Amino acid sequence: MEWKVEYLEEALINLKNLDRNLQIKIIKKINKVKKNPLPKQNGGYGLPLGNKHNMNLSGLNKIVLMSDGVRVVYKLLRFDNIMKIIVISARADLEVYKIAHKRK
Repeated sequence: MEWKVEYLEEALINLKNLDRNLQIKIIKKINKVKKNPLPKQNGGYGLPLGNKHNMNLSGLNKIVLMSDGVRVVYKLLRFDNIMKIIVISARADLEVYKIAHKRK
């Protein structure tokens, strides 16, 4: 079963501010992950976040675009089968996780 993808308004702005080629890569990766966005330990594609530098990010997962240095952080709303995109940003200086912590 494929999950529905929703974006926080701020995450859409994050996406629109990126280079067009990178936007396409990110959307393709999100479309792959939405087929099973559960954490890897539950058989899905998601990489669970926990406690990062004194920021509790439990309940959030990430998608990694390693070669581009970009992370997509999302939350699963299991009752409605929604994959809610929280932030799309570079990993540099843990900024993506700081933003995710504020928006969650």
